[in-house]
Amino acid sequence: MKGRLLLPLAMALVVMPASFAQTSGGAMKPVAYKVVDGNKVDTDTLQGWKTWRALACERCHGAKQEGLVGPSLVDAFKTLDKNEFHRTVFGGRVDKGMPDFSSSTMMQKNWENLYAYLKGRSDGKINPGDLQALDAK
Repeated sequence: MKGRLLLPLAMALVVMPASFAQTSGGAMKPVAYKVVDGNKVDTDTLQGWKTWRALACERCHGAKQEGLVGPSLVDAFKTLDKNEFHRTVFGGRVDKGMPDFSSSTMMQKNWENLYAYLKGRSDGKINPGDLQALDAK
């Protein structure tokens, strides 16, 4: 009987659309991105895209994040959570060719923004190509 009562709660938690990550203060914050017309995004997501470009991630993952010598991130982000993403970018997968970005100040400051950008691409909300700020004319 107890299991039947917990099942709806467990199912609700599994299908919640927002992902959560622990902040430096220990609180959880949702992964969020705002996008209009497929290429206008909020400031944080724009910074994630700029991080993608600056670190030349397209060399391995392709300009549209659909894979090249590295895997498709559009596909991977359908199941990849923020914790695994953090472990990957800050530990690398050297045996598979993924470098460790732990010494990159840009990555340290923007990994959550990069995650939001890639999540938006995977969700099909952010179009490939150049982005601009939501408030851009």
